[in-house]
This record gives sequence, C-alpha cells and structure tokens, in this order.
Amino acid sequence: MNRAPLRTRIKFCGMTRADDVALACMLGVDAVGLVFAQRSSRRLEIEQARALRAQALPLVEVVALFMDNEAALVRRVIDEVHPTLLQFHGDEDDAFCRDFGVPYLKAVAMGGDADVAALSRHPGAVGLLLDSHAKGGAGGTGHRFDWSRIPDDLDRPFLLAGGLHPDNVFDAVCAVRPWGVDVSSGIESAPGEKDGAKMRRFVEEVARADAAAR
Repeated sequence: MNRAPLRTRIKFCGMTRADDVALACMLGVDAVGLVFAQRSSRRLEIEQARALRAQALPLVEVVALFMDNEAALVRRVIDEVHPTLLQFHGDEDDAFCRDFGVPYLKAVAMGGDADVAALSRHPGAVGLLLDSHAKGGAGGTGHRFDWSRIPDDLDRPFLLAGGLHPDNVFDAVCAVRPWGVDVSSGIESAPGEKDGAKMRRFVEEVARADAAAR
C-alpha cells in the first residue's frame, strides 16, 4: 500500500474523559483509542471504558489498546466495551491477535534499534501503527522517530504516531503521507486530559496538509 490517501485519517488515543470523546467526534476524527495497557497512565477500567464508548458517534472507530494483557481481559473488553478495532503494542504474535475475531492494528516500535523486519510478522493485521518507542517500550512518549526509516513498500495502511502535535503534524503528513496519524500526549494539557484547542488545531492542520497535497 504505497499510494498516498486523498484524506489522512485521524485517531485520538488515550481518551479518559467523556467530554473529550464527544468533542473528538464533533471535530470529525476517525477513531478514538481506549487504553487497557497496565503500564499506561491513561489505563481505563472496564466501567470507565463503557462510559466513554457510549459517547462515540456512528462511523467513529473505537479502538481498544493492549500491551501483553491476558487473553481473558481482551475478551472481557470485547464483550463489555464492544470496540470496533483492537490495537496491540506488546509481544503478541499474529495468532494471538487474530484469535479474538476483531480486526486489529499492530504497533511497531520504530525507535532505538528498531527491528524493521517486525513489519512483516503480523500478516493478519489490517494496518500497522508506527510508533517512536523502542522495542519493549510503551507509546505515548511524546517523541518522534526518524521517518526515513519507514519502508517505501509497506503492503498495508499505516498510522504514523510518536511525537505528533498541532505544530508539526502538517509537516509530518506532507513528508510521510501516511494513511492516518495517531496522537495522544500532543493534544493534552496533562496525561489523559485532552486540550480542546489543541484537538481542534490538530484536525485543522491535518486538513491543511491534505489540501496542500492535492
């Protein structure tokens, strides 16, 4: 999948407040991410996630993010929160990710000594999320990676993540032309607390980049 999209998809991740989810939907984002990874400061309990999921409008993807969680928790989230996509950030193999019967994204660590060969180890993934953390680390670091490390011949859509914010996402989209962009800390005033003005400007800057590319 090496053709640039006509419109860059936007995913706001690490949502923890209902009003933030509602605003994201009104701004026209394509997906919101709910985090269940144990090590994340944005980790949700099931009851919290259900309340946030209720704010999602039709045609907005609800993505449940995991990192080496037990299968039982993944299944419980699927049963009670009803995500439309799963996202795996740990050492989960393709068979594990496929077993839940829900389309999934696989995050690939592109920072540090990135193992670019990992891009081909999850043939069942509907897309990849290229993040800036090193192997074994978690996302949401607020740092970007060297975009020149992205192969030109990726065979499926990918989301660009890591260190994006309203001041650099225009340049990122113009330089990389990803299928989508994923942001968490770059639109926050504090971990898990989204900033409405930053959210709005991020969306505007992505739209400006798409217009420039056309």
